[in-house]
Amino acid sequence: MSDPSRDIRIGDAERSQALQVLGEHMSAGRIDVNEYGERSAKITTAKTRGELLALFYDLPDPRPQFVVPTPMFDQPTRLPARRWEGAVVPVVGVAVLIAFFVLVKNPLILLLIPAVALLWGQWNGRRR
Repeated sequence: MSDPSRDIRIGDAERSQALQVLGEHMSAGRIDVNEYGERSAKITTAKTRGELLALFYDLPDPRPQFVVPTPMFDQPTRLPARRWEGAVVPVVGVAVLIAFFVLVKNPLILLLIPAVALLWGQWNGRRR
């Protein structure tokens, strides 16, 4: 028996997110540029979730994510977001700048800002 959610039509937002995820796989070396081109062309013409997910069958996470429909009204709702998550990198950036100007005076400490941003982005992307 097939999953009926695979027949749900997708829009530009889902296609855009799938292209972003596919780019991450190319950056990680899982697919080459030619395969990226072939799959991205198919992503732009995909009409359903099933067509989109079929392009990621042989790739590990991350994979495209879809909104979760509510059973009562069948309206899509996003998973709840934590408001503090968007403030992590800016807060670390300010703390590092304060540490640089007041305590450390070593410019290498400024490398913590992009390092935290990259790590936070990777960790946050895997949780969803």
